[in-house]
Amino acid sequence: MSAFTCDYSGATAAPSPNFGERAGGRSPDIILLHYTGMETAEGALKWLCAPESQVSCHYFVHEDGRVEQLVREADRAWHAGKSFWQGETDINSASIGIEIANPGHPGGLPDFPDAQVRAVVELCLDCGGRWGIAPERVLAHSDVAPIRKVDPGEKFPWARLHAAGVGHWVEPSAITGGRFFQRGDAGQPVEALQSMLSLYGYGVEIDGIYSERTEGAVAAFQRHFRTERVDGIADFSTIDTLHRLLSALPRLVA
Repeated sequence: MSAFTCDYSGATAAPSPNFGERAGGRSPDIILLHYTGMETAEGALKWLCAPESQVSCHYFVHEDGRVEQLVREADRAWHAGKSFWQGETDINSASIGIEIANPGHPGGLPDFPDAQVRAVVELCLDCGGRWGIAPERVLAHSDVAPIRKVDPGEKFPWARLHAAGVGHWVEPSAITGGRFFQRGDAGQPVEALQSMLSLYGYGVEIDGIYSERTEGAVAAFQRHFRTERVDGIADFSTIDTLHRLLSALPRLVA
């Protein structure tokens, strides 16, 4: 693929051949954040641009804050894989994918450098502003693919992004004692939890059974919104944080 004019003025072009057309010519309304999960940024970028990898993203953010664009925003990059959010299964057609250079869990989950976080904020503000992407549609890869994916991980600074105007967030409720729900539980309270997760966007069955799928969705929620403890157990802190996030959504405000 030949070079192109970058959609984001802060990026330089690093074209990847791994892309296609967005289904139905739709416009992106999700920003999906990933970590690379590889030892080096150079190795990750090379892989995302290799035809045999069959993976790509729209933007790649280096540790020092440099941003490279691999696929035009009008095109469909291949970054989400099998995924789901609010009834949508073709997340690649619905999203702008941003890979953030970080070794992730395989590399000990190091902190994201300040320069890199600032670059991610500026990029998300630019993309979100140009496409009219709602704050609650700035998501983690783990949100749309629970169990299968865990990036960008529980150390990603979502609160800092929100303070800068990116994403949906409420301060998580403190972890306390009290009743909780976990794998194997069943009944109306579990069904209510599943309904809340589904309403927010997670792909869970509302059947009143705390299955592996429900546990995975709860863990994904915790990894994004209640990072102090990621265990897939729906304690008061998790449920209350989820309830307040739902209450804060514009479409649900009375």
